[in-house]
Amino acid sequence: MNWLELHAAALAAQDSAAGYYNRNSGLTTPDGKVNVRIPLTAADVMDVRLWREEDVLSAIRPYVDFAPELRHVSQTPRFQVQSFIEGRLLDGFSPRGSVVPDHVLNDVVTVMAQLAAIPEAKIPPLPDDWPVSGDSTAFGHRMAALTHRVHTEHRAEYAGVFEAFGFPADPLTAVSGQWADLHPRPFVVLHADLHRKNMIVAGRATWFLDWELALWGDPSYEMAVHLHKMDYPTDQRDGLLRRWLRTLPSECTRGWRRAVDTYLQHERIKSAIVDTIRYSKQLASPDTGPATHDFLITRLAKKVNAARLVWGLVPDVTPQQVRAGLREGPTHTSQ
Repeated sequence: MNWLELHAAALAAQDSAAGYYNRNSGLTTPDGKVNVRIPLTAADVMDVRLWREEDVLSAIRPYVDFAPELRHVSQTPRFQVQSFIEGRLLDGFSPRGSVVPDHVLNDVVTVMAQLAAIPEAKIPPLPDDWPVSGDSTAFGHRMAALTHRVHTEHRAEYAGVFEAFGFPADPLTAVSGQWADLHPRPFVVLHADLHRKNMIVAGRATWFLDWELALWGDPSYEMAVHLHKMDYPTDQRDGLLRRWLRTLPSECTRGWRRAVDTYLQHERIKSAIVDTIRYSKQLASPDTGPATHDFLITRLAKKVNAARLVWGLVPDVTPQQVRAGLREGPTHTSQ
């Protein structure tokens, strides 16, 4: 197979799907359909990036049943080729906040358990300054440091927007004193981005995509990020937690309640900051139609209100106030 020709075909494809960090193109080859992933070079990095995705896929392959298979990696130009997973995107028939099929809960817990079984000796190399296994406090500080950097770098540019939404001068003060109280838990491999747009349901199996944000860290962080991004109905949320507590080793879940709550508070703050910036840019794009515009405004109001609860404020920001607040930003997104 000529990989460079495949790369060129992916660049020319009209039906590619783009996330925040990669453009994905499903292409048919003589050996079957594949997914070509091309990094978006202009993407703002607003998440902790520890490893290259291809290194993660290679490391987890002996342990995780339902993840894409890596077919090819090119450094120049930079792209990957992965197996194409046929099925239905979970978000397509079960959007955020709605009930998911019961087997998906089992599949989520299963993949978390499979990741927890990967020995540290089998993971890709870690930076010298990465927190040591068990230091949940240092891990929490590491996650918060990226959120602080994103806010600091954009604070001047988005000062009017942040003020209109009620952001405190230091949004992370609400959680900064809680990291020291985290119980030590052994680190495991984390997907760190398990949400409905990264899950494909094929029959009775759930495949997990987009491993670019995988981490070595506190297993309670995985659960908190997952709960934040899935927004399960209460019954399913509780059912998922019960299965997780039954399935993972007890040392991975000890002291989990305080940890999950603290990480959740952080994620709500992070989401309000990051998505105010991302949505402002998306709303300013001429490619964003009226329906998408209204959807993003409504979603951003919900994210801001979730953060306002963490800050001890009344969660009363309306979509109309979000729309008005964005007029204070550099992108002038009002319509």
